[in-house]
Amino acid sequence: MTDTTRRRLVLPGQYGPLFDDGGPMVVVEAREFFTARPVHRTKAHLWLSALRHRVRALGDRAEHVRVDRLRDALVGQHDLEVVDPPSRVLRGQVRHWGHDTTVLPSRGFVTSEDDFAAWAAGRGGRFLMETHYERVRRREGWLMEHDAPVGGAFSLDAQNRQPPPRGATTLGLPDPWWPTEDEVDDEVRADLDRWERDGLVHFVGRDDRRRFAVTPDEARAALEDFVAVRLGDFGPYEDAVLTNDWTMAHSLLSVPLNLGVLDPRDAVGAAVAAYESGAAPLASVEGFVRQIAGWRDYVWHLYWWLGDEYGADVEALGARHPGPEAHDGSRSAGGGTGLPAWWRTLDAGDVEAVCLSVALDGVRDHGWLHHIQRLMVLGNWALQRGYDPVQLTEWFTDVFVDGTDWVMPANIIGMSQHADGGVVATKPYAAGGRYIDRMTDHCGGCRFDPTKRLGPDACPFTAGYWAFLERAEPALRRNPRMHRPLQQMRAMPDLEQVVAQEAARRMP
Repeated sequence: MTDTTRRRLVLPGQYGPLFDDGGPMVVVEAREFFTARPVHRTKAHLWLSALRHRVRALGDRAEHVRVDRLRDALVGQHDLEVVDPPSRVLRGQVRHWGHDTTVLPSRGFVTSEDDFAAWAAGRGGRFLMETHYERVRRREGWLMEHDAPVGGAFSLDAQNRQPPPRGATTLGLPDPWWPTEDEVDDEVRADLDRWERDGLVHFVGRDDRRRFAVTPDEARAALEDFVAVRLGDFGPYEDAVLTNDWTMAHSLLSVPLNLGVLDPRDAVGAAVAAYESGAAPLASVEGFVRQIAGWRDYVWHLYWWLGDEYGADVEALGARHPGPEAHDGSRSAGGGTGLPAWWRTLDAGDVEAVCLSVALDGVRDHGWLHHIQRLMVLGNWALQRGYDPVQLTEWFTDVFVDGTDWVMPANIIGMSQHADGGVVATKPYAAGGRYIDRMTDHCGGCRFDPTKRLGPDACPFTAGYWAFLERAEPALRRNPRMHRPLQQMRAMPDLEQVVAQEAARRMP
């Protein structure tokens, strides 16, 4: 029970009814949420639109507080309560400045923090996502027959790795459900324009029309549309990429989930109900459930379990001094090459590798890519070239519309860049151009050949893969999952030439 006579502080990621127990609400709009670092214009619009739509929905129950800094809204306040915020920075501010603030347990995830901590503490340091996911499925009874998983395995990922249909330019699905912008969005757009003109903020990316749900009603509509129209194709093609189909069969629900306007249990329940009614195949439903009840839940809890130290002392895998691509020779806390200017400005105009230019254009235009483009194109490129993992984590947080402080550390430092020594992932997610050729339609129209590692048409992903392995070998030689690729690398007669070629290559 909460005290409904106290005023509930509403912070980013808490814009849905799940965070409302009745009573007066103080919705804080702090401009520092958008000014700490340059963020994507579309991201700023979505998060500010969600906040102001929440104020409108609450009506007389809401006090809309507009300040430059969150501390300005906390100092001198009394009788406040808050659901524990979804970042260490916000939690620290609430506890430091809100001396009379009651902090309630966090919400918006399938597993509570206390439950995960108790489980993880008993695992002896080995708490893999797969084990967490299996535990959640058993506890909730999702896709279970008595004590066994439906289909005979907890993960059906092997059935969900199909390349795009041969010769197709799109999956042929109808457009996803898009929200209709209203006067709140008009006001948000005008304010962001004015802040930028006045020099108060700096954005990257384009001002896309609003394509993501920011209210509970919109989130419900988006979920229903996904389950009815796209869920069946989600599984088979969740790892596939088509140049002219940026959404594919993905749900686009990460934004409303991270805004707190969609309960993850509702999303899982809708998918499970679709399987039980025969409306969606098991492999697609299981893959969707695993993304939300498995990976998303797991990453949230890792953020708190690993603590402040995680990400504070990491180094790019096999980092050396910056090569020509760094341009300014910058290095930072993560020990790797600083991000080049064309990444920070989202300017792919001179990028010749089609897969990379399509990904950067997608980030610029929408602030969103699905996981394979994030992991196996952008992340793979950064890993091969030793980009600084701390800078990279900040970049992903800032330019993706679903980026949050809790989402990105384990995803980027751990899974994508393998800069945590194997805490999150058992091997680096590095691959050459052949993987991209198999899972996308990009390579046929690219001037680089994914089968070549030497020469003017050598694929920078293929050549970059072997140059990365050569550089990172000392850190990887004891990893049993890397034994075979390292063995292949050592047997290459042209390894020295490949390494020299990639050291001299300038991209773009």
